[in-house]
Amino acid sequence: MTMLRRSAAVFAAAITTIGWSMAPATAGITASRNPVSAGFADTFADPVIVRGDDGLYYAYGTSDPLREGEKVTHRIPMARSSDLQRWTYVGDAFKTLPPYASTSASLWAPDVRRIGSRWVLYATVTETSAGAGASAIGVATAPTPTGPWTWAPEPAVPPRAAPGGGWWWTFDPAQLTTPDGRKYLYYGSYFGGIWVSELTADGLRVTGPATRVAIDNKFEGAYVVRREGFYYLFASSANCCAGPTTGYSVSVGRSRSPLGPFTDRDGLRLDVSRAGGTPVIAPNGNRWVGTGHNGLVTDRRGQDWFVYHAIDRDDPFLDEPYGINERPMLIDRLDWLNGWPTVNGGAWASDGHDRPPPTPVPGRLLVSDEFADLGPTWEFVRPDPAVTVSGGALRWPVQGADLTGSGNDAGVLLRKPPEGSWIAETRVALPLGEDTVRNYQQAGLIAYADDDLFARLSAVAIWNTRQVEFGKEMPYAGKLSYGGTIVGAPGETVTWLRLAHHVDPVNGEHEYRPGVSRDGKHWTWGGVWTLPAGTSPRIGLIAHGGASPAVTASFDYLRFYKW
Repeated sequence: MTMLRRSAAVFAAAITTIGWSMAPATAGITASRNPVSAGFADTFADPVIVRGDDGLYYAYGTSDPLREGEKVTHRIPMARSSDLQRWTYVGDAFKTLPPYASTSASLWAPDVRRIGSRWVLYATVTETSAGAGASAIGVATAPTPTGPWTWAPEPAVPPRAAPGGGWWWTFDPAQLTTPDGRKYLYYGSYFGGIWVSELTADGLRVTGPATRVAIDNKFEGAYVVRREGFYYLFASSANCCAGPTTGYSVSVGRSRSPLGPFTDRDGLRLDVSRAGGTPVIAPNGNRWVGTGHNGLVTDRRGQDWFVYHAIDRDDPFLDEPYGINERPMLIDRLDWLNGWPTVNGGAWASDGHDRPPPTPVPGRLLVSDEFADLGPTWEFVRPDPAVTVSGGALRWPVQGADLTGSGNDAGVLLRKPPEGSWIAETRVALPLGEDTVRNYQQAGLIAYADDDLFARLSAVAIWNTRQVEFGKEMPYAGKLSYGGTIVGAPGETVTWLRLAHHVDPVNGEHEYRPGVSRDGKHWTWGGVWTLPAGTSPRIGLIAHGGASPAVTASFDYLRFYKW
C-alpha cells in the first residue's frame, strides 16, 4: 500500500484455468465480474472481508475517495454482500480520527475480526502526536460489523522509533487467533520489516516481545492463516502504486509456529537478506497489474477466496491522467496445490477470459553464445570500454548509471532474438555479498525496444536485501512510468535467469515471463510484463546501478531455446 520505488513458484506441471467458470462455491458466482467493487467504488484498496453472524459478507478498504472526481475521503469505507460478487456501500467506519492521531493522519489497510462478543477493527494511523512519520496501529470496537465503531484511547501498537533515527513503518495490521485461544497481531512494512506480537485477551494492545518474521525492504501487507497445522504468511512485495507499471505481487511462506520462521516451498526463509517467497499471484499479462495486499475469506461451503486490489493498466489513476492510483477490489478462488496456495490454480487474476500464464519449458537450442568473443550479432548502446570477453565469460563492471527515468546513461548490449516463441537464458555471477548497501547494483537480461520502453530482469541489491526484480518502463500520458515485480531470490554466488517470450495471438503484444533459479534446475516463474504490438524488442545484457564500490558481473553465456 505504500508508495516506494522498489527495484522485484514453480506452478503445477499441468496448469489449467481453474476459475469462475467452474461450479461456484458460493451461490451467485457464475462468471467473472472483476472488479467486484465496481458497483459502489472505482477504488477500494487494501481490502479485507469477514462473514458476519447474519451470514452476510462485509468488506473494508483503505481511506480514499470512492469515485473518480469525488473530493471526499472516506475513512475506512465499508460494503456488504450476500454472495461475494454483488456489493453495496454501507457507509464509512469513522467520522473522526483516534485521539492520538495528528490532524493530517490517514487510515489505511484495515483488518476486522470477531473477538469475543464484539468486532475489533485494526487500522494503520499514518501520523500520531509522537512526531512526523510516527505511525501506529489504531484499534476500535463495535457490536456489529458495520459499527458504530469506537476508538480505543491508545493504539494497539504505538509508534516505534527506528534505531538509526526516524520511525519504523507501523502499517498493515493482520490479527490471528490460534487454536489455543492466543491472539497475535502482525504489522510492519518496508521500513522495519514485518513483525508479530502477542495481544492481550481482548485484542486491544500488544504485550510482550515482538518477533520479526519478514525482512525489511521487501515485504509488507501481511495476512496469516492456519491450515493443516501450518501458519501461512502472505505478504506483498514491490511498489503498490506505479500506475500502469505497478508490479505489486503476493508471495507466501509457512511455519509450524505463528512466530516463524516462515519458509517458502524451496526452504528459503522470509526474514533473511536473500529472502524467499512462493508466488501466490502476480500480473499475468491481462488487464490487471499491481495484484496485491490480500485478505482471505472462506465461504459457507468451505471454499477459500482471495480478496485483493489491482490496477487496470488502461485506467490506472482515479483522476486521469495522474492522481491517486485506482485500485479496485478483486476476488478470485484460492486453490491449495500440494500444500501451497495459488490464485485460480495458477491463472492468477481473472478478467472474464482467463488463461494461465504459460509455464515455459525449454525445447531445442536455437542460438548459443558462449562468449568466445563478441561477434557482429551484438550491438552496444552506449559502449562501455570496461567490458571484456575472455575464458568463456563476459565480464562487466557494474556501471554507476541507470536506464530508468530520463537520464539513460547506462550501456545496453543487445542482439536480435529468434522469431516466434523462445526462452532466453543466462547465468550470471554478481558478488553483492550480504547486507551491505549497494543500491541499486544489478545485472541481468533485458527486452529492449528503446531507452524508455523495456522490461529488465536482474539480480539486484535493494538496501540490505538481495532480490530478483522484473521491472518495466514505458511512456504514459507524457511522462515515464517505471515499476517492478519481484520474481524470487538470487543465488549467493551465481543466479540463472530466463526470459520467456511469445506474442499474444489476440492483441499482438509481446509477453515476457521471467524465471529465476539458484541451481539451474529448479525454476521459479514470476509475473508477466508486455511490450506493445508493432515493436521489435531486442534481447541483451545489462550491468548498472548506484552505490559504489562497484562489483563485476560475469556472464557465462546467452542461449535461446525454442518454447
